Amino acid sequence: MQDNAAMIWNFTKMHGAGNDFVVLDGVRQSIDLTPAQARALADRHRGIGADQILLVEEPLHPDADFRYRIFNADGGEVEHCGNGARCFVRFVHEQGLSRRNPLRAEIATGLLVLHESGDGQVSVDMGRTAFTPQDLAFDPAGLETRAHGKDTLYRLDLSQEPGEVWCSLVAISNPHAVTLVDDVDTHPVARLGPAIESHPRFAQRVNAGFMQVIDRHHIRLRVYERGAGETLACGTGACAAAVAGIRRGLLDSPVRVDTRGGALHIEWDGQALCMRGPATTVFHGKIDIDALTDGTPT
Repeated sequence: MQDNAAMIWNFTKMHGAGNDFVVLDGVRQSIDLTPAQARALADRHRGIGADQILLVEEPLHPDADFRYRIFNADGGEVEHCGNGARCFVRFVHEQGLSRRNPLRAEIATGLLVLHESGDGQVSVDMGRTAFTPQDLAFDPAGLETRAHGKDTLYRLDLSQEPGEVWCSLVAISNPHAVTLVDDVDTHPVARLGPAIESHPRFAQRVNAGFMQVIDRHHIRLRVYERGAGETLACGTGACAAAVAGIRRGLLDSPVRVDTRGGALHIEWDGQALCMRGPATTVFHGKIDIDALTDGTPT
């Protein structure tokens, strides 16, 4: 174990289709990441800059190769990040932490199976998918609903926002509300995203997805992520949108999801959910975490 008394941390900057991360090796370094440290690392003006901070640790689960933890830019720890999972695999292999392929990663809600292929793509078995309000800590009491295929849509009142917003509820370890739109380029994501993300019906907030259907195997997507704002890509959001579209009867598996950062490919047979996409290493560095967080509120 590296002597970390000086609090100099090695890090790697990575991205998956533009969704960017600071990745920390908690196996060879002693790292007890606090919310203030996560916020400081993610700060794009005073820190390194990232949508999320990824921490790789020794596993607690006996069947896992590593523990993989995710902290949003606001410092909050969350359950899952699909783009981050792909970067996690690339990081572990590039850093020589393991040659195993596939890898089993422990996340807050269970185990993920991840496989790096020779074409630069990484496939992730995304785990459990659920659709009840309880799975998203969502309060449906008194809300208007309507059936759409095998899906149930919920009408959200956005208070100051005009018009109707009908959402599909999808939990892929973390919560997603997916809205169908005519054009993701012109839809007011910057205004509606925060209103949905922090809606009081969602006790733990929610990732707000805006999906445009191109054809039965192709969608475009923008996601306003919980605790991070709009990102160039969201892996679990892409999965949630594809699953919602299939349940609504609008899509068939496999589904290409075009995000602002690149394309992701989703397969779902009603049970198994798999995502495939890129993972890119940008640069490596060292940072004095104490100096970075000096005077930063906890």
